[in-house]
Amino acid sequence: MTVVVAGSLNLDLVGRAPRIPGPGETVMGQTLARFHGGKGGNQAVAAARLGAAVRFFGAVGRDAAGDELLAGLAAEHIDVAGVARVDTASGCALITVSEAGENAITVLPGANREAPLPTEGALRGARCVVLQMEVPPAANQAWAAAARAAGVPVMLNAAPAGADAVALLPWTDLLLVNEGELAQLCAQTGHAEAALGPATVVTTLGERGCRVWHRGREVAVPGRPVDVVDTTGAGDTFAGALAAALAAGKALIPAVTEANVAAALSCRRPGARGGMPSRAELDAALAEA
Repeated sequence: MTVVVAGSLNLDLVGRAPRIPGPGETVMGQTLARFHGGKGGNQAVAAARLGAAVRFFGAVGRDAAGDELLAGLAAEHIDVAGVARVDTASGCALITVSEAGENAITVLPGANREAPLPTEGALRGARCVVLQMEVPPAANQAWAAAARAAGVPVMLNAAPAGADAVALLPWTDLLLVNEGELAQLCAQTGHAEAALGPATVVTTLGERGCRVWHRGREVAVPGRPVDVVDTTGAGDTFAGALAAALAAGKALIPAVTEANVAAALSCRRPGARGGMPSRAELDAALAEA
């Protein structure tokens, strides 16, 4: 049940404040903390914690942050042999979290701009390939093409959504987006979600759960109420959990249900990875449903 994740690694600097500032506004914050992040890294960790064998491909700098980010993945038993070390500084994300648990994020890609292309054997044994939009489009295109040639399904988390994400839609088997990203893709293509191209479109709806469109059928999966502390890693937890469940051979709706609950559980603790559940925690929560 190997999951291949090709994506970003960032050092997250998280500041907590009463609210997220508007344009031109300064808000006095409360605390500052460091976490390991990047959508690719986060999704890899979420999948690994739920039992998937994860192979990660990305790039970090030859700096202390790069050492720290690689050690963080290795501690989660993720294969990092495919991570390149480059002269550019490691990626960084500046995150503001409000007292309500909402967040605003600015990403400084750094080394992620030099993300590696697929190598021979990179997809050996893979049950799915997970991509996001925080690395160069040429890298994503190469991974999608390699996966298609190898018969490995591609899950695209189109975050952020844009023209580069639109270009990947023909190569995508499962598209994962939130409501805002879906609206952007529909506006750019002139198509409703059913006509975007991928056979499956999963739209996350925050506390309302998610919506699944699959080959003409639409299913709503309700949310799981939790006491929200930090939503920063919820979307990445959903993606990693969904990849892990599908790689384990679970059917689409049960897999989405697992991902939905995992994402809710992740909001109970601070940091993009701090709340990501273990297999035991997720199984216990599913048993309560």
